[in-house]
Amino acid sequence: MQSYEVIKYSPQFYDEWNEFVMTSKNATFLFQRDFMEYHQDRFEDYSLMVFINKKLIAVFPANLEKDIVYSHKGLSYGGFLVQNKIRFNDFTCAFKSLLRFLENENIEKLYLKKIPTIYHKHLSEEMDYILSVLEAKEYTNDSYFVIDNLSNYVPNRNRKRAIKIFREKELVISNDGIDFFWEHILKKNLKDRFGVNPVHTIGEIKYLMEKFPKNIVFFSAKFNDEILAGVVMFITDNVAHFQYSSGTDSRSQNGSLDAIFNYIIKAYSDKKYISFGSSSTDNSLKIKKGLAYWKESFGATLTAQKSYIINTGNHLNLSDIFK
Repeated sequence: MQSYEVIKYSPQFYDEWNEFVMTSKNATFLFQRDFMEYHQDRFEDYSLMVFINKKLIAVFPANLEKDIVYSHKGLSYGGFLVQNKIRFNDFTCAFKSLLRFLENENIEKLYLKKIPTIYHKHLSEEMDYILSVLEAKEYTNDSYFVIDNLSNYVPNRNRKRAIKIFREKELVISNDGIDFFWEHILKKNLKDRFGVNPVHTIGEIKYLMEKFPKNIVFFSAKFNDEILAGVVMFITDNVAHFQYSSGTDSRSQNGSLDAIFNYIIKAYSDKKYISFGSSSTDNSLKIKKGLAYWKESFGATLTAQKSYIINTGNHLNLSDIFK
């Protein structure tokens, strides 16, 4: 008989956690402990590990806020990470055990932010079925714009015009200048337009770049050594994701931001997807029309990322799936 055990993560499991994430069918480098813990001072970690007969079969990156568990508020996406060949019965029993564990810890609500399917290394839609059975309530519906057919990538007329301007001005693409970009372009534009700062500080993003040099890459567009635009990319097995991008006020006249996007899309044409990230506002319930158009002008189309509220006591619903 299978014995399921749920254990809270602690540093003694550092290597086992990371090794599992590397082989999980629906995980990315964001779930490595070095990435999750760069901002540990801001979040109370409540990550969980599920074992069958002492063998690790699933992990759940999470944080605790008051008496609610989130998956994970410090990450772009979260979810239940499982081994590649997990059987659905084990998936169901493992998640049921996790909910029962939370209920026993007097945690009534679990907020689950799904991993967009584009990041799955193998088909992994068990959670969609589980959420329905659990009567989970959807509370956000974020809009990701993604290019999924790079062999037919063709930017529209406006983007082509901007790219042509960039070439005529003999601007160049490089990988240096992130400090200037961060402090004098990105932070300025975010503050002027939206009244916010980047999620990461420059110190944090440089620390993460050192820890994950193959996964986090910076590109800049320059003219006479002056940085006109920059992009920070997050690179995973399937996806090249635009994490941060911004340009100077002259970017529309010199085509720098359009050109750097075009360069990166072609540079990562071996990936299944190019992700432009969210275009949502108002708690992910509305879409910024101009931003959505700009992404669509490169050929991106919408894919949804949903988040759910689960009552932990509803784990009883999972007892009647199988006959």
